[in-house]
Amino acid sequence: MVEQCNPTISSHYIGLRLPSNPTYTVTNMKKILFVSSEVYPLIKTGGLADVCSSLPKALVELGQDIRVIIPKYPSLKTVGEVQFLCSLRIDNHLINIFETQIPDSPIIAWLVDCPDLFNLPGNPYVDEKGIPWVNNAERFSLFCRVAVEVAMDKVNRGWKPDIVHCNDWQSGLVPALLSLEKNRPKTIFTIHNMAYQGLFPVEVVRSLNLPGQLWNPNGLEFYGMLSFIKGGIVYADRITTVSPTYALEIQTPEFGYGLEGLLAHRSEHLVGIINGIDTNEWNSEIDPHISQRYTVDSLPDKLPNKSELQRRVNLPVNDQVPLFGLISRLVEQKGIDMIIECLPEMVELPMQLVLLGNGDKDFERQLQNIASLYPDKIVIIIDYNESLAHLIEAGSDVFLMPSRFEPCGLNQMYSQRYGTIPLVRKTGGLADTVVDTLPDSIDNHSATGIVFKEANSGALLEAIKRTLLLYSNHATWQQMQTNAMNKDFSWRNSAAQYLALYDNI
Repeated sequence: MVEQCNPTISSHYIGLRLPSNPTYTVTNMKKILFVSSEVYPLIKTGGLADVCSSLPKALVELGQDIRVIIPKYPSLKTVGEVQFLCSLRIDNHLINIFETQIPDSPIIAWLVDCPDLFNLPGNPYVDEKGIPWVNNAERFSLFCRVAVEVAMDKVNRGWKPDIVHCNDWQSGLVPALLSLEKNRPKTIFTIHNMAYQGLFPVEVVRSLNLPGQLWNPNGLEFYGMLSFIKGGIVYADRITTVSPTYALEIQTPEFGYGLEGLLAHRSEHLVGIINGIDTNEWNSEIDPHISQRYTVDSLPDKLPNKSELQRRVNLPVNDQVPLFGLISRLVEQKGIDMIIECLPEMVELPMQLVLLGNGDKDFERQLQNIASLYPDKIVIIIDYNESLAHLIEAGSDVFLMPSRFEPCGLNQMYSQRYGTIPLVRKTGGLADTVVDTLPDSIDNHSATGIVFKEANSGALLEAIKRTLLLYSNHATWQQMQTNAMNKDFSWRNSAAQYLALYDNI
């Protein structure tokens, strides 16, 4: 096992040094295979799908040749033609590979079809009760093995990537398996969230038919268990994560989940690159999902969206109180427990709250119980609805994001683009993308949100009260909105940093 050391954030992170504003031309073209368990709009459960759609699109715009490979789930939302490409057999499974395109892009998506393993309803990872599918190890092990066959062009498509870019634990075995191949592509492994590691009992190892040389404490073994994410961290040529601050945090015990020593050991191959956002999909000037489109120069046109949102969710239409929005998985990571603790005091304040999301059943029940007592103050919608999510971003005054940890986060960037002020905890990508509203940041026109530090309900409630005070000052609030809407969260710079990383290896 790699020696476990516990760096402090201030002194032990070295990491890769990439140019901050690299530029590229088509002469730098590389073939890049993206391996991901979800890609928007084919399928989405969270931010991983957004990133694995937006980053490939941005790379195509920079002249790169991109393919994406994902499992063919029954709930996949394909548009247009889906063509059969080839078949292969791995162990006792017959796999068909189909080809389609990512909607509204030229990017080819290869779909791994294995009905024995992927023909499950609904969510790709869990059943209707939120319990992980019992065969997840087998499902994603097979997916990784197919991705390796494709990466080595053993499927005879005449396309072999220079780079295989893997994302999260579901693709963590790809760098490990490719490490055994001759003349293999280089590998990148992106950690979107260390909390999800793909840990499975040792008993599954033999059934997965993994090469024996990978099963050791310096490989896939993690304290007697099989760790998919460790495969990516140990064997990838380069490791990335989705914000500079999170790259520091995962090298500490609080955020490393037992792998902080390994990550510190590989720190010179680790870099944090902040995610961008799809500025066409999230654009208040052209958004088809909102009631009134607007720009930074027409901020009063934002107000009809607030009224429409209040009507849509049956809250009293009131432009005098701030409307707080929240779109989230209802899990402890997102600070939902802190929000529940604050709600009895929040309902006494001049504010409204609309929450859209699903997750932990106990959190869902607690939220719904409180909302039923205060229907003119709180609305809880246990669902995910893309159109309503856009209206919440446009119609809210404040976006609530009190995460205990947040590798990058996207909604705080969507919110700023819509002139909706994010209220966030200082962690991960939230710390990197939101500037707290303080006297200095007000004076220099950099303030874009409200930031609090401690992960407890008391600190959150104080931040909410500070937000109400700021909201009461119209000039300051409008300046914050203007500052936020003028920030550039596009993928252009981030994609160029990824190209610099690809060049680096």
